[in-house]
Amino acid sequence: YLQLVESGGGSVQTGGSLRLSCAASGDTSGNFCMGWFRQAPGKEREAVAASYSGGVTTYYADSVKGRFTISQDNAKNTVFLQMNSLKPEDTAMYYCVADTGCWGRWYEVAAFGYWGQGTQVTVSS
Repeated sequence: YLQLVESGGGSVQTGGSLRLSCAASGDTSGNFCMGWFRQAPGKEREAVAASYSGGVTTYYADSVKGRFTISQDNAKNTVFLQMNSLKPEDTAMYYCVADTGCWGRWYEVAAFGYWGQGTQVTVSS
């Protein structure tokens, strides 16, 4: 069992940056696929980025490539999402996710069994 706790959300203006953190606790032994999803009001939840093998393998949604960077600190069981050049369309609730493997399905909600409570990111124009 894993518990995921996010932090680092907030409000910024267009072009600003934020860094989200997600700390995992519980049975953290072994490799986990960890990542981030987001959900804006009235929209479906969508994958943002994922990381496996301590950050050796990473995946990104096309909409955030070149602007967001996912990384892991295995010693602290923490995953980060550095978000630069933020746009109003990045406004959403961001959720940390984890499972025992990405299994080539990192972009699917159903691929992750563990979810955090979410942290709000608001980007104003």
